[in-house]
Amino acid sequence: MDVKHSTFKGGIHPPYRKELTKDKPLKVARTPDQVVIPMSLHIGAPCTPMVKKGDTVKKGQRIGDPNGFVSVPIHASVSGQVVAVEPRLHPNGQQVMSVVIQNDGLETLSEEVVPKGELDNLEPAAIKEIILNAGIVGLGGATFPTHVKLSPPPDKKIDFVVINAAECEPYLTTDDQLMRVYPEKIIYGLKAMMKVLGVDKGFIGIEDNKPEALEAIYQAIDDKGKIEVFSLHTKYPQGSEKQLITAVTGREVPSGGLPMDAGVVVSNVGTAVAVSDAIQLGMPLVERVVTVTGSAIADPQTLMVKIGTSVNHLIDECGGFSEPPAKIINGGPMMGIAQFSSEIPVIKGTSGILCLNEKDAHVEEPSACIRCGKCVSVCPVKLLPLYLSEYSLRGDYDTCKKYHALDCVECGSCSFICPAKRTLVSSIRVAKREIIASSRKGN
Repeated sequence: MDVKHSTFKGGIHPPYRKELTKDKPLKVARTPDQVVIPMSLHIGAPCTPMVKKGDTVKKGQRIGDPNGFVSVPIHASVSGQVVAVEPRLHPNGQQVMSVVIQNDGLETLSEEVVPKGELDNLEPAAIKEIILNAGIVGLGGATFPTHVKLSPPPDKKIDFVVINAAECEPYLTTDDQLMRVYPEKIIYGLKAMMKVLGVDKGFIGIEDNKPEALEAIYQAIDDKGKIEVFSLHTKYPQGSEKQLITAVTGREVPSGGLPMDAGVVVSNVGTAVAVSDAIQLGMPLVERVVTVTGSAIADPQTLMVKIGTSVNHLIDECGGFSEPPAKIINGGPMMGIAQFSSEIPVIKGTSGILCLNEKDAHVEEPSACIRCGKCVSVCPVKLLPLYLSEYSLRGDYDTCKKYHALDCVECGSCSFICPAKRTLVSSIRVAKREIIASSRKGN
């Protein structure tokens, strides 16, 4: 196998614990009796419900109308009857307007779910329109609308499309499973995005702890002159966009910039599969792969799940809790969001449900900084976390801004490596929010 090897400077090596699910086959989760689909499944303006209580809907039917450019439509993930349109608990901790559908079990498809034609015959604008209408967003967790990412300003020339297949978050094996099961779809989705942007070169970056996925992707590439695979050193946060771009292309995203400032668009593995399904099958984004795992789960698994399925349903599917969970996290342990209830639905950004027992969830008490500098040595964006944290705790956000706090990718490497167990990233996150809030006020 002729692949290149690379990585970035900095980073950490947390316990990966992917062995809990990586050798188990991808399984389709049981269809729930009811789905709760929030009208906020992406970054940007929430959708407006297009159905009302009592309506009958079909799978793939549009039920949420987008509001603005940074917004995408939302579709029914099952067929059945709408039993409520009301605020429900969202993984972000807020009550969000949601459409509740009682599943009739018939999987009746919407008439709009039809193949959109051959990729070679589709114009770039038509492909982008298909992606928009399918409600596709970044499935790595950010949920940024893909059609927006594929619409760079005219002065930003894009040279490369990079598929982010690193999956560096511990525990998660969703991208690994997709690459082993659907390598052709990933290549197809990458080609579609390259065509939209008029790009002749694509890359796929995969951490070297996924040898089966690496082999499957490599074998699926039919034009190795245009698409190359990189075997990346297993290191966190290898899947962070800026670090991935540096490792694969050798380019650096400038401070305060975006990947497009380096001439690159980055997309997740799951997003590429969704693009493929939208074109080849006409199927909008109504399901995704979720890893349900952790020390408190009886039978950890990676599942194909319909959007709107409750987390409790998935936990039951995995044999329930093996012991009382001390913490439930939406996502991975490094960048995921702790939940105060499991009564939440799977959304487009749900890559994993991590349930930890008391031992694994225990957080040690922080002590005084010993100025060891380890947080500086591991920071992937070359910041000074100990100073940024200190300035933030003092409320000196102007100095935080001066020392580029907004460049922090919130990966948590500094907190992980800190021998004093200081929650550095939390205080830096506060500083970022204060700086952004101040900027919006015009200060």
